[in-house]
Amino acid sequence: MTQQITTTPLTFTVRRQPPELIVPTKPTPRELKPLSDIDDQEGLRFHIPFFHIYGSNPKMGNKNPASVIREALAKALVFYYPFAGRLKEGPTRKLMVDCSGEEVLFIEAEADVTLEQFRVALQPPFPCREELLYDVPGSSGILDSQLLLIQVNFYVELWAKYTGK
Repeated sequence: MTQQITTTPLTFTVRRQPPELIVPTKPTPRELKPLSDIDDQEGLRFHIPFFHIYGSNPKMGNKNPASVIREALAKALVFYYPFAGRLKEGPTRKLMVDCSGEEVLFIEAEADVTLEQFRVALQPPFPCREELLYDVPGSSGILDSQLLLIQVNFYVELWAKYTGK
């Protein structure tokens, strides 16, 4: 079945907090981990944006989801420590992860739009992707940049719940 979707241009504002650097809560091993030949292909050397959209969970009470995610991320990086490292290029352009325990970039943002206002299925290509996501300076390449960039957006209906605004 084919469904015709008509969209109207949306006007909204995204307000971002300054980017934060999240580090593992405990020291992690310092090592180089070579990527597999499959992960090392020339055609895969780019960042992939993902959108994960979740509704509010009544079990969370009045906890700020960004704070919960920030804390959980710092704890998870102890076990998934390569994500806090950087990609390096070795001999013959072989990619490897420098498990340096540096950090993951985390951004908290609010958008004054509801998900219903998008009026399209929330599947790729996601509408307004460029407006919603922060373009991290210097992250267009994959070498020596963060492996993981996380942005938590609150939409107008959730933002009011957590901030009282």
